[in-house]
Amino acid sequence: MKAVIAQLNLMVGDLKGNAAKMLDAAQSAAAVNADLLVTPELSICSYQPEDLLLRPSFIAACKTEVEALAKAISPKLTAIVGLPWRDGDALYNAAALLRGGEIIAVYKKMDLPNYSVFDDKRYFAQGSSPVVIDVAGVKVGVLICEDVWLPRAGAAAKAAGAEVLAVINGSPFDTSHLADREAVVKQRGVELGLPMLFCNLVGGQDEIVYDGQSFVADAKGDVCQRLPGFVEATAVVEFVGNAPKPVRFNAKQSEAADVYAALVLAVKDYINKNRFPGIVLGLSGGIDSAVVLAIAVDALGRDRVRCVMLPSKFNASISLEDARWMAGVQGIRYDEIPIEPVYEVFEKALADQWKGYAVDASEENLQSRIRGTILMGISNKTGHLVLTTGNKSEMTTGYATLYGDMAGGFGVLRDCDKELVYALANYRNSLGRVIPERVITRAPSAELRHDQTDQDSLPEYPVLDKIMQLYVQENLSLSEIIALGVPKEAVEKVVRLLRINEYKRRQAPVGPRVTPRAYGRDWRYPITNGWREAV
Repeated sequence: MKAVIAQLNLMVGDLKGNAAKMLDAAQSAAAVNADLLVTPELSICSYQPEDLLLRPSFIAACKTEVEALAKAISPKLTAIVGLPWRDGDALYNAAALLRGGEIIAVYKKMDLPNYSVFDDKRYFAQGSSPVVIDVAGVKVGVLICEDVWLPRAGAAAKAAGAEVLAVINGSPFDTSHLADREAVVKQRGVELGLPMLFCNLVGGQDEIVYDGQSFVADAKGDVCQRLPGFVEATAVVEFVGNAPKPVRFNAKQSEAADVYAALVLAVKDYINKNRFPGIVLGLSGGIDSAVVLAIAVDALGRDRVRCVMLPSKFNASISLEDARWMAGVQGIRYDEIPIEPVYEVFEKALADQWKGYAVDASEENLQSRIRGTILMGISNKTGHLVLTTGNKSEMTTGYATLYGDMAGGFGVLRDCDKELVYALANYRNSLGRVIPERVITRAPSAELRHDQTDQDSLPEYPVLDKIMQLYVQENLSLSEIIALGVPKEAVEKVVRLLRINEYKRRQAPVGPRVTPRAYGRDWRYPITNGWREAV
């Protein structure tokens, strides 16, 4: 048997476009005399279509498109195509097996994930029967994503005679999931004594990034072939009997390299799939906007990126120097629009309203909102989407201004803590310096008042990020975190800020999820909340 894994970048709802990509893959497979084509989970409509699945017309259109695809591909090729499948009153996350111009079998996903970013039980019923077909003399069973994480679906396929398992997936990227995913697939294959063809989706879909990194494991759990991450790719897998032949493949990347690639892909797909002509961002001369600029240029090219420096009297001269240097190195359009004259007009207009009140964060936030208004004005006029530059540490503590630096359409770093931002900067510079060293080494500052640094208001970032990791991602209590040696005052401060700023995070733009628990789908805390955790 000869199989082709098609790791495709598909678009939710673009049924004809997705079908065309699969037809191209099928024609390429036929050209190398392949017997089997494997495509990702729900490949006709892409994953996750969310409440599109509640529309009968959408489900019907998916089936129609798959039936047309079956007629278009070589009648000798067996293709596995994912689709939502209606059977009576129930809807299933399914895989259609195409051969000879028709759908010859339909496998219905048995195990439905309903955690983290997954809501399969909201839409789908559980399947109960394995599907195993003969492909060039080899019995191939089909599993869909979560099926491989639990034993029963694989065991049912083995009992039905499967000699190879094809696993189609919409498995998202995060900093821990890749290792877990591969370990589980290998373990299941060893338990069953079966080789595994693991085909994963690739591409950005709103806040989720699918990394691809499809692979083939033999019955001993050894990976014998791996596709690259974060790009479309196809691979030919040759078998001797039911044993896949090993081929040479590239080693895995570092975590920073994976995250950087995920962010570049997320920006590229969000901008292109939503048909924006390009992006605009506020370039401050600080670390966050520097990293976002690098990602944007790598994703879109210099001609589709523009940045604006919006200085006030509080900006250090080196901030302007570094912003100009970065824009020059990247070769992008760069403008400077001083905000001081606008600020003075606002300050005069608010003088009576602010009379009798002490100077506080209101003056700082006004500067940020002026910047947000200017950027949105450029966005409205040009059609370029504003990329926001706030990071997860800031989102956790509310160290951001609603309708100011939070104003925009896509928050590139919203799931990256400050320590990860520095790692991304160093990684990108290892490929070619685009960020000045002093941007990385100088103390971070919002530059909204004289001699300001972030640590005037927040714990040191390594401490803040550790608290965030333990409390948000690992769900440890305050007492458990303090027992690990983290200062009690810092823990209480960060958790209090986390709690009172939920309303801000709900209004933040979407952005790529790169950790196991991102704000948004993974974090669903009430804004109005009277519970306080005791220490």
